[in-house]
Amino acid sequence: MSETPYPQHTALSLAASGVPVLPLRRGKVPFGNCMACADNACGGRPNMKVPGPCRCPAPCHGWAAATTEPAIIVSPAWAAAWRQAVCVAYHPGGAGLTVVDLDDADAIAWARTALPATRTVPTTRGEHWIYRGALASRNAVRPGVDIKSAMAYARWLGPGVGVMATLPDAVRALAVKEPSPASRAPQTLPGPVRGGQGECPHRTPAFLERGIAMAEQRITEASSAVHATVYRTFLAVLSRHGRCGCLTDTHVARLFTAAQAKGETARHCTDAWTNARTALGM
Repeated sequence: MSETPYPQHTALSLAASGVPVLPLRRGKVPFGNCMACADNACGGRPNMKVPGPCRCPAPCHGWAAATTEPAIIVSPAWAAAWRQAVCVAYHPGGAGLTVVDLDDADAIAWARTALPATRTVPTTRGEHWIYRGALASRNAVRPGVDIKSAMAYARWLGPGVGVMATLPDAVRALAVKEPSPASRAPQTLPGPVRGGQGECPHRTPAFLERGIAMAEQRITEASSAVHATVYRTFLAVLSRHGRCGCLTDTHVARLFTAAQAKGETARHCTDAWTNARTALGM
């Protein structure tokens, strides 16, 4: 018996609003690959971490099966799945959304102090906090907290309450992989920028100059997602050079100038730099 009454009807309604959907079987997991796709014979898109929709006519390949096409949702190939489905899932990244999945009361308490308020949806044990904007998914970003967006799925548990906020840098920082232990050396930069503390010990001054030039180019060439590109670029520069004291005001000003030339404000540059430092424990 389905936990969601008439899951196919729910799926059609969500798809009509632009939310890619897929059925979940008992255990709240996607349906397994069909015979033609068993053992990744077809290349197994999500299993191979390849973005894009599933090309199989059945609800195959997990998150990549999610669709907004009514003809697919009501097709004979999906009929058996809907008869067995216990609930509906959706692909947050495909809808331009990010779900911060809070598994328990402690995680919820943390979110209320660390993240801006947004639309919330109650879950069995916790809450989903939903933001407008997509990014890479990542599990266990902190105790009881997962991020579900691109190449992931989340259960549909209702529209929730509250006004949906824009994806904040605090959540983007959580989705960034932790730096390697070697890069977590003691921090020697007490302020946002501190110059004149010696050469970069990683290689040579030329290595730092090349890194700054590449960072400027990355920002300048961004054709979309400029906000996210600026943050990720700042994060990359700091993770490589921010702990050795080699960055000067001039280096950082070059990065800020490149970002502002792409339309970013000075305040956003400062916030993104600060958030990147925080994400790296600096």
